[in-house]
Amino acid sequence: MSWAPIRKTGSPATPPPLMPDWRGARSGFSWDEARGDLAGLLGGGLNIGFETVDRHVAEGKGESVALRWLRKDGSPPQDTTYATLKQETDRFVGLLVSLGIQRGERVFSLLGRTPQLHVSLLGSVKAGAVFCPLFTAFGPEPVETRLSLGEARVLITTRILYDRKVAPIRDGLPALEHVLLVDGGPSPPPGTRDLTAALEAVEHRPTIAATSPDDPALLHFTSGTTGRPKGALHTHEAVVAHRTTGRLVLDLRPGDVFWCTADPGWVTGISYGVIAPLACGATVVIDEAEFDAERWCRILQEQEVAVWYTAPTAIRMLMRVDEGAFSAWDFSKLRHLASVGEPLNPEAVVWSARIFGHPFHDTWWQTETGAIMIANYRAHDVHPGAMGRPVPGITATVLVHEDDGIREADPDEEGELALRTPWPSLFRAYIGEPERYAEKFVEDWYLTGDLARRDGDGLFWFLGRADDVIKSAGHLISPFEVESVLLEHPLVAEAGVIGKPDETVGETVKAFVTLHPGHEADDTLKRQIIGHARKRLGAAIAPREIDFSKTLPKTRSGKIMRRLLKARELGLEEGDTSTLEDDT
Repeated sequence: MSWAPIRKTGSPATPPPLMPDWRGARSGFSWDEARGDLAGLLGGGLNIGFETVDRHVAEGKGESVALRWLRKDGSPPQDTTYATLKQETDRFVGLLVSLGIQRGERVFSLLGRTPQLHVSLLGSVKAGAVFCPLFTAFGPEPVETRLSLGEARVLITTRILYDRKVAPIRDGLPALEHVLLVDGGPSPPPGTRDLTAALEAVEHRPTIAATSPDDPALLHFTSGTTGRPKGALHTHEAVVAHRTTGRLVLDLRPGDVFWCTADPGWVTGISYGVIAPLACGATVVIDEAEFDAERWCRILQEQEVAVWYTAPTAIRMLMRVDEGAFSAWDFSKLRHLASVGEPLNPEAVVWSARIFGHPFHDTWWQTETGAIMIANYRAHDVHPGAMGRPVPGITATVLVHEDDGIREADPDEEGELALRTPWPSLFRAYIGEPERYAEKFVEDWYLTGDLARRDGDGLFWFLGRADDVIKSAGHLISPFEVESVLLEHPLVAEAGVIGKPDETVGETVKAFVTLHPGHEADDTLKRQIIGHARKRLGAAIAPREIDFSKTLPKTRSGKIMRRLLKARELGLEEGDTSTLEDDT
């Protein structure tokens, strides 16, 4: 179905877009000028913590509200000013120094949506350490893998998450010296400390580390189709792209109330849940609770949210609510709506324009790109289903891979989406995997692994993944990681995992399993295997469905062909099967 562009509307009192003309902005854009808009450190350094917190205090804006925490129990909001946030992050710097944490060493968090996440992130980068967030939905094994690969020295988490997900694997993490519990209390578990007490004991609060733009600051793990998860390393210079896209794409300005619903364990929850809005001087809403349609409407109304950044999964969940229920709420303060994490279906764009008075604007980027690369902009009509156009300063194209090299695709020709390097938030390494990193580049192009086309008007349209990574509710899930855990069950002989399309979360995880000889498949065993996977991986990553099979399609070299599993599940053409061993 073809959808007509949605025309932009707005009241006379609504401020004009910060980028009223995309073509004009592109032609006059310079990353050097964008860097010049930042304050920088004395001596020419750059630090994410200074640009997001200390800068505003130095400019006399310390009493502006930086964070507004909404507890899940419904108690009154807890505001933190920029001045208070500076004090708290300074004290965190002092804590890390007292623990002997050196520049470049890794501080991990396993936290939900709480101000402690923001303080630990910004305090870590102010200290020159590298900060890495983890999903609270992970089970012990994914947590152990990432803490080990990242050589974590410090972990900030809660007592219950420590007991369930860290204590069972702590002996296998010799590099993890310090575990700080935000709710440790007077008697924290052995081998841990109460974070509040540790902060109160700090006497000296050093100044911000003299970091350079190229010093490492952030580590984000993302899954691949095979092998272990990839640790994408970003530097302090990423804040240049965070602030720029916060202004030009999300239309953020000082004093705006901004709400990003992304989990802080995901790159969006850091880049746009913390760094970009604070770099722009906005007030960040932090909602501790999980999704609830009525609660979300109340937040939009009562907190007078101006800019809202959320995921297509959440939008589809809102679309399940009777439309009449939304008429009870006042969304008049909303100025701009944007989505992230997976392609936004056209119906959601049309629906949001009807319900909220503004359409959602899809944005595209990846963990590796560090910031938004392609977007639909507030000043322009929205073409439902389109990724949009490249951000000023970004050159995107579609590449066709041929036997003798690569070429740029013609209009509407399908190929791999690629971005011309460099830009400030481009990742600098996969930790410990230089060859894997090198494979992401050809000539001066970064290869995204996403299939796309570009139409005659310069709009990009997403077609799918070039690999098998599963996108579920905005999370990237590695089939290999799930298969590995399934194979640990004593009755499982082989396992193949695919993403199955789902209207709500994009894709759910489905597994195909063969059993060792002599065992019969039944519903009881199916529940046992799913339970085993949930215990190891967490409910967000474990399969929701399992099918038993006598054989799985494999290549002659023994590699399970997930592509064929998915094609057969969805009734699609199987394509080339020349490398398939006989699985009849």
